[in-house]
Parts: sequence; C-alpha cells; structure tokens
Amino acid sequence: MINLIMKDILGTPAILVGLFALIGLIVQRKHSGDIVSGTLKTVMGFVILGAGANVLVQSLGQFSSMFNEAFAVDGVIPNNEAIVALAQESFGTETAMIMLFGMVVNILLARFSPFKYIFLTGHHTMFMACLIAVILVTGGFSGASMIILGSVILGSLMVLSPAMLQPFTRRVTGSDDFAIGHFGSFGYLVSALVGKAVGKGSKSTEDIKVPKSLSFLRDTSVSVSLTMAILFFVVAGAAGPAFVEGELSGGQNFLVFAFMQGITFAAGVYIILAGVRMLLGEIVPAFKGIADKIVPNAKPALDCPAIFPFAGNAVIIGFFFSFIAGLVSMLFLPLLGLKVIVPGLVPHFFTGAAAGVFGNATGGRKGAIIGSMANGVIISFLPALLLPVLGSLGFQGTTFGDADFGVVGIVLGNLIRIIESNGVVFAAVLIILGILFFLGFRSKESVEKKSTDVA
Repeated sequence: MINLIMKDILGTPAILVGLFALIGLIVQRKHSGDIVSGTLKTVMGFVILGAGANVLVQSLGQFSSMFNEAFAVDGVIPNNEAIVALAQESFGTETAMIMLFGMVVNILLARFSPFKYIFLTGHHTMFMACLIAVILVTGGFSGASMIILGSVILGSLMVLSPAMLQPFTRRVTGSDDFAIGHFGSFGYLVSALVGKAVGKGSKSTEDIKVPKSLSFLRDTSVSVSLTMAILFFVVAGAAGPAFVEGELSGGQNFLVFAFMQGITFAAGVYIILAGVRMLLGEIVPAFKGIADKIVPNAKPALDCPAIFPFAGNAVIIGFFFSFIAGLVSMLFLPLLGLKVIVPGLVPHFFTGAAAGVFGNATGGRKGAIIGSMANGVIISFLPALLLPVLGSLGFQGTTFGDADFGVVGIVLGNLIRIIESNGVVFAAVLIILGILFFLGFRSKESVEKKSTDVA
C-alpha cells in the first residue's frame, strides 16, 4: 500500500497535480461535471507536457550521441532520472518516506507561514528527496531522525525556492497567479540578478525586429525548427555519415536524419507549450479552492516550462547560450582538478531556457544572454563539485543536473561532515535560522513592494 501511494500515485506528477485540482474543485463545491472535467484536463495537460518532454529527450539523446562521437568527450553526463534510478536500489525507502513527509511539511509551512506555495512538480520533489536521503544516509543518519530531518529540509525547500523567485516570476508573467516550483531556481535567480546588473536599457528579446522577408521567424515553432536543424547539421557532419547512418539513423541519410531530428525537437517544444496552456487554464482556477479554504492565499508552484509562453525568443536564446557556456566550462574543469561535466542537452534546454526568460525580464536581450550563460556555468561546476559528496554514487558516470541539487547537496554534505551524526539539533537550528532569514527577506520584499505601489 505504501509503495502504491508513494511510487505510483504521489510519484506520478500528473496524478499529483490532478489530485490538487480535484481537491480545489471539491472544496469550491463545483458541479460533478466541472470537477471531472477540470481534474481530467489538468492531468491531461501535464501528460501532454510530459509527452512533449519525452519527444525532446529522445531528440536530445540523438544529439548527445553525435556530439560525444564527434568530439570524443569522456566525462560525466548530468541526468536526474538516471542518478535517481541508480539510487533507488539502496535508498528507495528513505527517498519515499522523505518525499511523503516533506510534502506534509510543505503544506504545513504554506498554511502557517508567509510562504503560501504548494510545490506541484512531483518528479523534482522525488529527485530532491533522493538527494537528501543519499547525503543523510551516507553521513551516518538513520531511522526516524533521518526521516524527520530530511522531511523538514525538503518541505522548507519546497516553499523557499518558489518564494525566492516570486518577485522575478511576477515580472515575467505580469501577475501573481502562480510560482515556479523547480529545483533549478538558484540558476534562475542568478540569471535574473545578472540581467538586472548588466541589462539597463536593453530591449526585450520579444521586441527583436525582424525584416519582412524573415517575418516567419516570429513563429516560435519555425524559429526553433531552423535553429535546431542547423545545430543537428553541424554535429552530424562532425560525427560523420558512417557513425550517424550506422549507429543512429538505421541507414537513413545523415543529413535527412539531422533535419528530421531538428523538426522533432521543435515538435516537442510545441507539444510542451500546448500542455502548459491547458494545465494553467485548469490548475489556476481549481487552485482557488485550496487557496480560499485549506491554505489561504496559496499559489501553485509549477514546473519551469510554465513561463516559456511568456518569452518565446528568450527560450531559444537562453538554451543556446547556456549550452555554449557549458561547452566552455568543459574546457576549464580539468584545469581545476574537477571531473569533466559533459553538457547535457536536457538540463541546458529546460534550465537554460527558463534562465533566459528570467534574464530577459530584468535585463532584456543582454540579461537573457549573459544570465543564461551564468546558468550554464553554474550547472557545469556545481555537478562537478557535488560528485564527491554523493559517495559511491559519484562514480556512476552521471549526477544531478540542475542548480539547486548542487547547492543543497554541497552545503548539506559539508555540514554533515562537520557535525557528523550527533548534530541533529544543530542541523535543526541551522534550518530554523535559514527559515527565519528568508522570512525576514520576504517581509522586507513585501514591504518594499507595498511602498512602491503606494508611490
């Protein structure tokens, strides 16, 4: 029963989001038809989003294979799904328990603290629960103390991460209807701050003037198709026809294969955007029930593609420059004695694109470019620094890819080394102090916002 609830229900993001929509609609006492329709459309929107992500992952997998063949790169490829799958053999129970009680802590904090965010990105909740479990168990924690400490850490992150980004999320969306619940938030925050620092006077990426002869590039699907087709042509040519046709395309001409993979990538982006529109169209109204009844003024914290429709050009710019920064970082990592982190197309697309959107919101084109490059550097160096903290999992050829996993893993791992297994109370105090710090930050930000509104 526990396995059914934790793995098959709460571990399935679409069902988790659908349950929250269902609760919200029931609390609002909607008609049965509206409840069924709203719940199913919410689940369907998330499934569509996931389907688009799967299309992207498959296309990017082909790109990675050609890239590795072309440049003979031997290193660690960050992939959240892969590292979690490896960890489940030894840390599955701990991951499940921390995930379950971490979600409870999230709801309690949203109810009784100023952080009114319900983290709805279920797979990232599971990934972070796994990371915390690995580090705590490796550090000597076990039993109830490990589950309690891990749950408090996870639940706190599930409200603090969206809260940290919310001032910038409002600038992106122009509203306060939802937050971003994604553990790449540290990279997005840095991108937004970098954009604010360097982008004064820079025009938005969405204001790029395109000649009439190139007006078709304003269509996101077309511009993504062309960009990715060109990238696939370059990498396929570098890998060579023999490898592409012999190992990947099943004999199809390597140029035709590259072109179709670029189009497939664009189709994945289109599917994701369609899923996001359906998801937001249902989850935000349904969430009003939770906001009004269970957690007053609560906001749903959604996956990072939720902001992609607000700046389509920044999505492509962010991905491209984040990936470029990853390539450059790959050259410097060995010079610093760190393991080579091969740029993973999946983390660089999703987090780079989101970083581009946040950078554009605060600093226009300059912010999108430099901010996303900052994100690319972050998700190259943090995974390399995280590897030693993961113990035996650090030698499996993969690691966590997004920024928050690196920050949390490195900080938590080194704290545990200092306090060892007798530091539960000390660790709890640190967590409480951190929460108080963010409470003060939030209160200050709220006051400043009100002052600005009055002015």
